[in-house]
Amino acid sequence: MKTRHDILLLGDPRLYETCEPVRLDEQPLLAGWVADLHSAMQDVRSHYGFGRAIAAPQLGIMKRLIYMHIDKPVVFVNPTLTNLSDEQFTLWDDCMSFPNLLVRIHRHKSLTINYLDEQFQPQQWHMTDALSELLQHEYDHLDGILCTMRAIDSQSFRYRNLRR
Repeated sequence: MKTRHDILLLGDPRLYETCEPVRLDEQPLLAGWVADLHSAMQDVRSHYGFGRAIAAPQLGIMKRLIYMHIDKPVVFVNPTLTNLSDEQFTLWDDCMSFPNLLVRIHRHKSLTINYLDEQFQPQQWHMTDALSELLQHEYDHLDGILCTMRAIDSQSFRYRNLRR
């Protein structure tokens, strides 16, 4: 069972790597990877009080895999983003890899995510607002991009104390 202590922290070189697609022959590994992502995210939620999704590279699994759990669990295998809206909004973003840091960034208001589910069946989901922002954040992890790299300017960082 993975915990928040297994999440790679800001500065770990693996967080800046581009992930490889999940191959069909790796499908049997998905359940274990998803269980690890779920347990680490739940531990972050209980310790820090936030966490809606996590990307596989945050646990050192260098695969194009995202796990989201808001109302129910959703697994995004080999996702791609399309139809990114021209309209953007500004927010303070956070990350499990640096839980006490907020970063002010811009994100697209809406997008379409194309992905495979756990059975490798193609799926598509149009997202807006908070879900759009969330998936853009997690998708960036798959390409080795952290929200710190998307900061609006040098004044776009804030510390927050989240210890419970």
